[in-house]
Amino acid sequence: MKGIRLAYLNGQYLAPDAAHVSVFDRGFVFGDGVYEVIPVFGGRLFRIGQHLARLDASCAAIRLRNPHDGGGWQAICTRLAESLGPTDQSIYLQITRGVAPRDHAFPPDATPTVFAYAQQISYPSPKLVADGVAAVTCSDIRWQRCDIKAIALLANALLRQEAIDQGAAEAILLRDGCVTEGAASNIFIIKEGLIITPPKGPYILPGVTRDLLLELARSHGVPCAEATIHESDLFGADEVWLTSSTREILPVTRLNGKLIGDGRPGPVHARMFALYREYKQAFCEGRVE
Repeated sequence: MKGIRLAYLNGQYLAPDAAHVSVFDRGFVFGDGVYEVIPVFGGRLFRIGQHLARLDASCAAIRLRNPHDGGGWQAICTRLAESLGPTDQSIYLQITRGVAPRDHAFPPDATPTVFAYAQQISYPSPKLVADGVAAVTCSDIRWQRCDIKAIALLANALLRQEAIDQGAAEAILLRDGCVTEGAASNIFIIKEGLIITPPKGPYILPGVTRDLLLELARSHGVPCAEATIHESDLFGADEVWLTSSTREILPVTRLNGKLIGDGRPGPVHARMFALYREYKQAFCEGRVE
């Protein structure tokens, strides 16, 4: 795979083309597994504790034994990050239930399959951040445990492709008239200076970047709240953002072909993006964790 120098598979560090998994692996047959994506900035694993806590929660939710403790994951991720050198990158790691005869019931003695690799982060271009992106609303057709970071992402892929087909960057998902999240992002809106994002629950993935933005807002006196966002709130918002570890804070300036606010990224985005960048720089310099 282009840009990937080293892969980890079941205790071995391999060239990417040498990493092979059985076609009888339940991850391949059932999508039976979980994953995590951990950014690396300045050679340091970003918010590693929060990412591994989310991985633990995902494993527990699907009754899958986490094969490594925090120290084990840290060692694997550090070795992979070192293979790319001093560049902003992300570690993708995946755990499946392993190889077993095809049966919906959990195998009693399967060994989990562990796979991971590092790749350079491809950020949105400065022009996209400056101009904002288009999004569309879609019905949230996913299952009822979206808080699990599961590898079975067909519904998300279909929704994201629906947005792409309409010339948009992301699908903002609605369930019973309320915003849940994006196909691959968390959602924020700004109304009269107040930052609002949907509360955690089974219908959204608890984003690490999402949580950091709330922490930064609270610590710098920027008003924020976790509250239900109705579909009408989206179109009446002054600003709308997408957030994720690799997109950071990306403003949405067009929704279903209509302008959000004045059609330009707003002042609250500028403020929070600056705070995020300051925090990231402080992290790279070892001044914050």
